[in-house]
Amino acid sequence: MSEVEPASGLPGDPDGYQRLWTPHRMVYIKGENKPESAAAEACPFCRVAGLDDGEALIVHRGELAFVVLNLYPYAPGHLLICPNRHIADWTEASPAERAEIGELTAKAMTVLRAVSAPGGFNLGVNQGSVAGAGIAAHLHQHVVPRWLGDANFFPVVGQTKAIPQLLSDTRAALADAWDRS
Repeated sequence: MSEVEPASGLPGDPDGYQRLWTPHRMVYIKGENKPESAAAEACPFCRVAGLDDGEALIVHRGELAFVVLNLYPYAPGHLLICPNRHIADWTEASPAERAEIGELTAKAMTVLRAVSAPGGFNLGVNQGSVAGAGIAAHLHQHVVPRWLGDANFFPVVGQTKAIPQLLSDTRAALADAWDRS
């Protein structure tokens, strides 16, 4: 008898494919953490700003903005820079908020380089849900560290991201390095 029996066509039967089960992703797929409205009371970024840093995965708090780990990261260490104010558009940010978001973005890159040595970064702001903003009601800048070869077959074929570290461990390492950088 072979190690893998022929598939019967029923779900769950062996068929020769290896599978990486990521049931935690169903929360994101089903939109369970998406706000029901654009109001600040429903906004996850406004909610986490009121929590303990460790619980909220906040790496650093500035005067006008904060740095938080993305709950659904594209890559390990994927950070979001969010203004404290509940605003949706870059044009609504004050010059001081835009300046601090820029400074925090630069600092995030420095810290990520010190902690995990990425070869590059993707930086971006998605304005509006049609532009890919998962939480369109609250402005946020993405800082995504990248490594050579990190865009392998998982996201292309399997539509899966492999994140090798718990978010709480990533947050602790980045917060510690933030204070030292």
